[in-house]
Amino acid sequence: MRYRTLGRSGIQVGEIGVGCEGFLEKTPEQVSEWLDVCEAAGANCIDLYAPDPDFRSNLGRALRGRREKFVLQAHLCSVWKDGQYKRTRDMAEVREGFEDQLRRLETDHVEIGMVHYVDSLAEWETVQNGAVMEYALALKAAGTVGCVGLSSHNPQVSLAAAESGLIDVLMFSVNPCYDLQPASEDVEELWAPKNYAAPLLNMDPERQALYETCQRLGVGITVMKAFGGGDLLSDSLSPAGKALTVFQCLQYALDRPGVGCVMSGARSLEDLKRSLAFEDASEEERDYAAALAALPKISWKGHCMYCGHCAPCPQGVSVADVTKFLNLSLAQGSVPETVREHYAALPHGAGECVRCGACETRCPFAVPIRENMAKAAELFGR
Repeated sequence: MRYRTLGRSGIQVGEIGVGCEGFLEKTPEQVSEWLDVCEAAGANCIDLYAPDPDFRSNLGRALRGRREKFVLQAHLCSVWKDGQYKRTRDMAEVREGFEDQLRRLETDHVEIGMVHYVDSLAEWETVQNGAVMEYALALKAAGTVGCVGLSSHNPQVSLAAAESGLIDVLMFSVNPCYDLQPASEDVEELWAPKNYAAPLLNMDPERQALYETCQRLGVGITVMKAFGGGDLLSDSLSPAGKALTVFQCLQYALDRPGVGCVMSGARSLEDLKRSLAFEDASEEERDYAAALAALPKISWKGHCMYCGHCAPCPQGVSVADVTKFLNLSLAQGSVPETVREHYAALPHGAGECVRCGACETRCPFAVPIRENMAKAAELFGR
């Protein structure tokens, strides 16, 4: 397993994590088997949005003797009420639900305390200025949660949260189709067929700004819905009009700025093992660039995907890295000090570009790379 640092939290997470869907409605023995597979593969980050008490208790038993090997992303405001899931902001329910979660998990702390499912700006204002955030920050101060996070499908909400300084981790839905859609307070708009009826061009600017802001500010992203609930893996269901593979979806998400970990939404042990096999997949199997360029309903023309197809540069310039640092600075309107330091560490600056154009002949997305290199050389001074 390859590991990444989850933003400024400093937490080391395997780049492939695990959603909790596959743990639900399983026996204690089956949950233990799932955890065995995760441990053997080094997949250490587990999302725990589901409040089902049996799931939490079974996972707590399975974690005995190996709790320290896992990063638990627990959710505040996701509770079990009258035999079913409920999203709540009622503080009595929030406290009771979180305390019950710790008891059932047989632990006194979790690494990430995730404020659950905030998809409107009005609700974010209520959360950040109210008792929910106060409680989350108190848990962090007490060491009960290592860092505070937020889960959302709305890039406007997510950007506001990232810029607030209150959260260290963002759980966000990332895949090549959802990235084309504008912000909405209705999550179902992300997969509504009407929103894919006409040809679509390039990533939504707010989503691009979100990823770049998270990287710049050190807000680590854990990814949900990398497969779009499985739709992207099906020719008949994919909003793009053509299926992608598991490995392509995972690599796409991992290439977005700020991303630390992709939660595999595995519903069977076979699904889980297939996602974990990403770590041993070839470059060709993980490559999504040609597949995206050939999608019938979507065009990424002129938009750098940081896929690396432009390499190798005869001068040794890392075109994808230079472009990423350029975009981060352009989004900010100035060069952040951290970006300047990362750029300075590159062995070869954009100023070494000789405008041979070899990179542009290899780019599947017709990015004006020579133009970008000139801009970067001017901006960074080399």
